[in-house]
Amino acid sequence: MAEIEREAMEVDVVIVGAGPAGLSAAIRLKQLDEDLMVVVLEKGSEVGAHILSGAVLDPSGLDALIPDWKEKGAPLNVPVKKDNFYIFGEGGQMKIPNFLMPPLMNNHGNYIVSMGNVCRWMAEQAEALGVEVYPGMAASELVYDDNGAVKGVVAGEFGKNPDGTPGEGYEPGMELLAKYTIISEGVRGSLAKELIAKNDLAKDSDEPKFGIGMKEIWEVNPENHNEGEVTHSLGWPLGFKNGGGSFLYHIDNNQVYVGYIVDLNYKNPYLSPYQEFQRFKHHPRVKQVLEGGKRVAYGARAVTKGGFQSIPDTAFPGGVIAGCSAGLVNLPRIKGNHNAMHSGRQAAEAAYEAIKAGRSGDTLSEYDAALKSGPVGKDLKRVRNVAPLNARFGPAGGMALGGFDMWFQTLFGGFSLFGTLKHGKNDAQATEKADKHKPIDYPKPDGVLSFDRLTNVSFSNTNHEESQPCHLKLKDPSIPIDVNLPQFAEPAQRYCPAGVYEVVEGDNGPKFQINFQNCVHCKTCDIKDPSQNINWTVPQGGDGPNYPNM
Repeated sequence: MAEIEREAMEVDVVIVGAGPAGLSAAIRLKQLDEDLMVVVLEKGSEVGAHILSGAVLDPSGLDALIPDWKEKGAPLNVPVKKDNFYIFGEGGQMKIPNFLMPPLMNNHGNYIVSMGNVCRWMAEQAEALGVEVYPGMAASELVYDDNGAVKGVVAGEFGKNPDGTPGEGYEPGMELLAKYTIISEGVRGSLAKELIAKNDLAKDSDEPKFGIGMKEIWEVNPENHNEGEVTHSLGWPLGFKNGGGSFLYHIDNNQVYVGYIVDLNYKNPYLSPYQEFQRFKHHPRVKQVLEGGKRVAYGARAVTKGGFQSIPDTAFPGGVIAGCSAGLVNLPRIKGNHNAMHSGRQAAEAAYEAIKAGRSGDTLSEYDAALKSGPVGKDLKRVRNVAPLNARFGPAGGMALGGFDMWFQTLFGGFSLFGTLKHGKNDAQATEKADKHKPIDYPKPDGVLSFDRLTNVSFSNTNHEESQPCHLKLKDPSIPIDVNLPQFAEPAQRYCPAGVYEVVEGDNGPKFQINFQNCVHCKTCDIKDPSQNINWTVPQGGDGPNYPNM
């Protein structure tokens, strides 16, 4: 196919992703120099449409960026009033006293928020400063100069046929060319993945590690609601061989955020994270909160959990990687939004100083150094051994040893008796052959507390234009049936929380079917496929979930 001709637009900085990292970068750039031309591209139909987070927000990132956020009406309206941590058994629970928890686990001073709504507010602040924010514009390609440095992105390509050729009404999109490009796509972003591989940015870091986080918003009876209460648990139904845990956050308006995170290093290919989440809601303590209420929204998203040792080099020729694209979640705190904001601010400061000095297109190594030595690095370094300890000793043993390590570092200035532990295998390699495990007989959803996947996906408002190419690319189309099915019972049927992947019987035997219209952009398939055969790429802009207030 002939090379596509596109119009080009030159700006100072282009930012991919209107999440907390990208919007923080945009705001900070305009705070530093109101004359800079800053563009933010967002693949969701609106800012916040693809944002899914717990979320209890540590406001430190916002404090550093917009100190008067309260006066400006930031939607941080529900301070945490009560902290609970439980170990669940099937019929009961054991409460862990708060005084035993390391100080960093304390949620005093934090807020229960909708990060979608926080990002909508941040976009308003950015636009008021003169930032140009373009929702519905997926950045589908990187643009390189003759020396291999990034000089921008392609955005706004629409109207391809299913085979990838230009269709009727095809729009080729535009090249956004910039002095520096900030990649803040969230977890397992497709451009970030390309950049990490092309520039060998992970050569000095450990394996990235992930979980799959699923969340529902419930409207509950007033007598079951306790605004400001935060509850976390581990144990049932996953047990103590598989890592993961839950959250219940009581926000305002009689709503509760109900979520479950399953670490993707699980071994049994028959395990279904989605089904574990649905079982969890039948625990007596959870059931008493939800009973008589109704679920009003659902979504799912991968979560980074590799921590400090898994952060790649975040600076490449022509730009930087910020936020969850770099893996900045503090695992035991289940918090990454504050670090995303810090990283966006630091990325902006590095880009501004370079532009002021007359530079462009080089490697902003000063950003990488500031990220790893500043507030983000300090936050992640003291919890760096929690994920490896969980993987080695299970959730119970990992919690005890990880708690000891966090307390020890608190008392001894960050020194750890464990040093810095390694993660070992990536999450795809952790999957074992099906013949080592037995299928799991999950209970059928009751339609009251638990629901089937396709019904729940309808509560994510997900939509994809069906005539476009499938954005879930198979490197080798034969692998699902020839390799993954006989060896691993094709786990894509179970690890996907949206029912995208099916094995269906055809006239010539089993066939692997991809229902890409259901995709909620969680990226689990890109991470967990045991053959690493699935490559998640962006669909055309505006497609995917449309979360109202996740």
